[in-house]
Amino acid sequence: MPELISPVVRTLADLVRINSVNPAYDGGVSELAVVQYVQDFFKPLGLEMWQQEVFPGRPNLIVRLPGKDPSRRVVLEAHTDTVSVTGMTIEPFEPTINNGCLYGRGSCDTKAGLAGMMHAVASLCQQSITPPCEIWLAAAADEEYSYRGVVKLCEGLTGDAAIVAEPTDLKMVVASKGVIRWRIRVQGRAAHSSKPHLGVNAIVHMSRLVLAIEEHHQKLSACSHPLLGSATGNVGVIKGGVQVNFVPDECVIEIDRRLLPGETVPTVLAGYQTVIDRMSQQESDFVATMETPMLTDTPLDTPIDSLPALVAGDILRSMGLCGDAYGVPFGSDASKLSQQGLASLVFGPGSIDRAHAAVEYVEIDQVDQAFEFYREFISKFE
Repeated sequence: MPELISPVVRTLADLVRINSVNPAYDGGVSELAVVQYVQDFFKPLGLEMWQQEVFPGRPNLIVRLPGKDPSRRVVLEAHTDTVSVTGMTIEPFEPTINNGCLYGRGSCDTKAGLAGMMHAVASLCQQSITPPCEIWLAAAADEEYSYRGVVKLCEGLTGDAAIVAEPTDLKMVVASKGVIRWRIRVQGRAAHSSKPHLGVNAIVHMSRLVLAIEEHHQKLSACSHPLLGSATGNVGVIKGGVQVNFVPDECVIEIDRRLLPGETVPTVLAGYQTVIDRMSQQESDFVATMETPMLTDTPLDTPIDSLPALVAGDILRSMGLCGDAYGVPFGSDASKLSQQGLASLVFGPGSIDRAHAAVEYVEIDQVDQAFEFYREFISKFE
């Protein structure tokens, strides 16, 4: 590592060296080593810390910095897991610096944000500065698969504001789309391929259903959100058939539907059921069922005139950055914290385009600026 890099970037490099790939993915281990690193970082400062078990050996860690008003709380949250390193074309756990960027898995998503938040909390403690509100730094597990970490964090949680670290290119994000992922299963009837009339081809029926669903998706552009645009839908997986000389008796698709604020899971799913019902009426041997969603997440829609957004905007402008509010299509832990009543923002260094990429990196100057923003926010929010 170059001698002139900041302590925040050195911490980021240490975090990147730790394999914290989510166990749901190839090569996954646990987030525990990151939790232990964060504990060791704060131990000399004497701050209160505790773990929340999410899964065995996979805890959240919470670090508490007391504030002048103990009845008010700001939560800084960053996830400790990363996606798989499969397909990466650089060394995932050997952080390198080149052309002002630090490379490695998790550098962008989202260990850079975690490092900035750690140093923001530590700097106030080291300088004996008591912030207006109590501060919780939450290092949460499992964001990259099923977000059980933030769900555990939200159990009984109260607070006034939250900032969630994700790569936003130092832009203040107040809105994000929700998501539903689920399967639709079409049932056919097996037969020998030499007598296909004796069977019901589930793949053929599914092909017609996919076209009908695509038509349904094209209509989503009729409604739009000022920061998020229109809702979207994508048929991302299709599986069917046993072998080429069988009439397939089953075909399954998986759908990813991105929700706008105001849309609900039951209402969205009802729209797809209508498509299925219409096809059932048109073809007597068409049988399709929708399965319980594998994943759901609500949209984030923090008002742009909320106190956290106003404070954040002022700080960003004072730093010479853009203080406008933005929306993003991807989800984060912020939507769960928002549902808990904490006015939530998403903010961090780096671009989402580099998250999960074969070459993941983050701009070093953005890491240092993110630290400055986090520090200013917890110093001034009251």
